[in-house]
Amino acid sequence: MSDPTEPRGEAPRAHDLDPDVALEEPGAASPATGTATVDARATATGPGGPTEPDAPPPSRWHTMLRQIATGNALISVLSVILALIVGAIMIAFTDERVQETSAYFFARPSDMLGAIWDSVSGAYAALFQGSIYNFRRDTFLAGIRPLTETLTFATPLIAGGLGVALAFRVGMFNIGGRGQMLIAASVAGWIGFGFDLPWGLHMLVALIGGMVGGAIWAGIAGVLKARTGAHEVIVTIMLNYVAFYLVSWMLRTPGLLQAPGSSNPKTPGMKDTAIFPALLGPQFNLHLGFLLALAATFLVWWILNRSSLGFKFRAVGINPNAARVAGINVKSMYVYAMLISGALLGLAGVNQVLGTVTTGFTAGIDAGIGFDAITVALLGRSTPWGTFAAGILFGAFKAGGFSMQAAEGVPIEIVLVVQSLIVLFIAAPPLVRTIFRLPDPNAKPKRARKAAKKEVAAK
Repeated sequence: MSDPTEPRGEAPRAHDLDPDVALEEPGAASPATGTATVDARATATGPGGPTEPDAPPPSRWHTMLRQIATGNALISVLSVILALIVGAIMIAFTDERVQETSAYFFARPSDMLGAIWDSVSGAYAALFQGSIYNFRRDTFLAGIRPLTETLTFATPLIAGGLGVALAFRVGMFNIGGRGQMLIAASVAGWIGFGFDLPWGLHMLVALIGGMVGGAIWAGIAGVLKARTGAHEVIVTIMLNYVAFYLVSWMLRTPGLLQAPGSSNPKTPGMKDTAIFPALLGPQFNLHLGFLLALAATFLVWWILNRSSLGFKFRAVGINPNAARVAGINVKSMYVYAMLISGALLGLAGVNQVLGTVTTGFTAGIDAGIGFDAITVALLGRSTPWGTFAAGILFGAFKAGGFSMQAAEGVPIEIVLVVQSLIVLFIAAPPLVRTIFRLPDPNAKPKRARKAAKKEVAAK
């Protein structure tokens, strides 16, 4: 007999007719409810009633944790941790006390272990006190001074990293940061010491002039790539040398950049009307350039994520051929990207001249920032706010590295090794995932693999 509670005249359902027919793709979202559906075979009516699904959809927390474990942000954090661990090993090996106690390690191992702990903890404590907060100072303002030094060191790194990161997003590798910074510093410095303008206007003109100089120098590589197909890596490397020797010649030529009456290849000091004002008073080195770097970060984020130009940039970076078919002028995007990238690196050069080295500069004004910016962009995964955070981290390394050397006698080169190792680990995500046993982002979850195996077995 039929069940009297069963509705009469109901149309037969698909899975009642054939259990092997799937209503929807497993795991697909329902257009009406937005929830994930399961395979019809998993909910087929058996002799004893409805059965439990073989592969229930993963929970929201499980999905979120998997996205975190397979995300690029976690790889960047773990790369920094690995680099610090390797740096700790190097600090221990270079410590004289550790070397002394290693001679009788098997007789008294506690001495060597204690020496290792003292050397590593002392070095990283000095790194923290030299870059974040110094607890040995009497007042809060004196203790917070290391943080302001970190932000000061980070300012040109952030601006330069943004320039490199934006070029990365368009599929271009801008290695010409050094040359673009030198040209920008020369233009801004020439305006800064060679003109008499009112306060504010003088600084603004020097800032814009330096950024325009960096943009033009980078635009040369963009135009050559767009018009002739020349590779931007080769062009920007060669332009670095051209800029360096050009600026060196101007620094040795009276009437150009060389200080009057001096035989040294150095410019005069910047005039007070062109120097970036201090943000926290004369006792701190933090200046207006940090706020400009913060504004540049927001501007790059807006360009890449909220503007049509940024959409075109990202489309060209993902697939220039598809972007060309979609009607995007790829050649123009290359030129625009290099112009903006050069302007951002020019901002880094202007910061060096008007914010840090205001007493005159030499041909080494770039201080290696043009190449460090590549590392910052890589650590920040070519995202604006990621680059901002990476710039502050490397600024902390620079500020705290001198404290490590002065307080604990740690070679400053170890900090450079740590920075290099960060890039190495970021460039090898499978290595980091293997060390920390993270899931492969391209692999299916276990539940999906089990469901696939059962489906194959059923067939």
